[in-house]
Amino acid sequence: MNTRLVFDDPAAMPTGLLAVFAVDIAAGKDAESHPVLLTTSDAVARAAEKVLGSGEFKAGLGEMVLVHAPAAIKADRLLVVGLGKAKALSVDEVRKGAGCAVRAAKPRGIRDVAIVFPEDRALSDEHLESMPCTLTARALVEGGELAEPDWDTYKSDRKDTGVWALHIVSRDHERKTVEEIQHGFSEGLVLARAQNFARGLVNEPGNVLTPTVLAQRTQWMCGEVGLQCVVYSTEKLLELGMGAFEAVARGSAEPPALIVMTYTPEGGAEADAPVLGLVGKGITFDTGGISIKPADNMEKMKYDMAGAAAMIGAMRAVAELKPRVKVIGVICSAENMPDGKAYRPGDVVKTMSGKTIEIINTDAEGRLVLADGLHYAKTLGCTHLINAATLTGACVVALGYLNVGVFSNDDDAWGQFLTVLPRTGEKFWRLPCTDDYKDGIKSQIADMVNAGSRAGGAINAAMLLKEFAGDTPWLHLDIAGCAWNEEVKPWLPKGPTGIAVRSVVEWVRSF
Repeated sequence: MNTRLVFDDPAAMPTGLLAVFAVDIAAGKDAESHPVLLTTSDAVARAAEKVLGSGEFKAGLGEMVLVHAPAAIKADRLLVVGLGKAKALSVDEVRKGAGCAVRAAKPRGIRDVAIVFPEDRALSDEHLESMPCTLTARALVEGGELAEPDWDTYKSDRKDTGVWALHIVSRDHERKTVEEIQHGFSEGLVLARAQNFARGLVNEPGNVLTPTVLAQRTQWMCGEVGLQCVVYSTEKLLELGMGAFEAVARGSAEPPALIVMTYTPEGGAEADAPVLGLVGKGITFDTGGISIKPADNMEKMKYDMAGAAAMIGAMRAVAELKPRVKVIGVICSAENMPDGKAYRPGDVVKTMSGKTIEIINTDAEGRLVLADGLHYAKTLGCTHLINAATLTGACVVALGYLNVGVFSNDDDAWGQFLTVLPRTGEKFWRLPCTDDYKDGIKSQIADMVNAGSRAGGAINAAMLLKEFAGDTPWLHLDIAGCAWNEEVKPWLPKGPTGIAVRSVVEWVRSF
């Protein structure tokens, strides 16, 4: 999709579909809805006047109404997209609204879409402060770009229903405003395309995206954006003493891949500057190993590398946005398969750090590869760590499909991460991993077990990772419930979400 920014009167935009946002400004819970367009274009307002006055359109989030052959504007169709209550409006609703416009165009075969930049006709000063031009422009691009793909890659009768051109149209011509909008637009393109790159990786079936192929695609991406990338396999794991990572990979005919991406800011990093470590779980298919999973829904386990994909996507965006901080990405990729050589319940593995882990359940493999990955990142000089993984079903039970579970050993690290979330629109909820939970991973014969009781299962997994983060400020993102969109939304198709890419990038930039 060719996405571009246009400074013009939206009424003069020749396009197949012109989308304009509306909010409900009615005050009070039981007040009758009062939708108002977010545009200062009188011609666009007149074209939507009849629809808004009918009482049928309430401007609820994702609610849409289409006007054919609208009078006095050049667009073939006018789409009014609801963003919900004005008092609750944020850039996240704008992001979703842009997605709604693109998703509405696709089944109608509309190739050219224009979205009107939301303007302040119905917005309070408080809203204007929380929705600066830069963030709003960024959200529009992200929403449109993320809505466009359909994940039907391998259908033999696949039809091209894509939107070919997306225009973000703004009337503002003040120099400062134009520069702010242009800056946000450029950032939005980088972030959305990095997230879509991650989504494309997650969508691939396990027979296509093996650890080796994941490494090859990562190397190609790194070459494209100027990142340093080195890939290792079994020999290196044995040389480094990564006994936990190697044990997980042992049952598969496919060799593992340890992928290391490095971004160094122009001019180099200062000697005492932080070095950020992004660690991702890259299990390209997870059968559960000897502790094999039930057959129902096992096909979804191709997504068990979504944490790795998020970190690869984040590194792509980092390379293009060029923050003044060194970043190292460590991806631990393997298949978890049952085989005569596979690791077993009851085995004890020795990690790179020297700590030992008793295997209770071979389906708790993600924490094993991350244990070695986190320690390895520290040996590479990382002073702050963040990892992402589709780690536990227990986190889905705890938080459902709306929030990513976050665990941290450092309140300041969590606080810093929390400050970036209003810009990204991604939802995270902190769960505990304090030392009083340590008994949950206690082993009789080793330093710890890889799977404790079902109670607090996500916490038990985090407690194991915490052992390998040590004193290094660390964040663990359990994205199991949010990495795959199970239901079609008005602004997003079913399939991979690319969750955490935007938030990890903003966390990096916060340094």
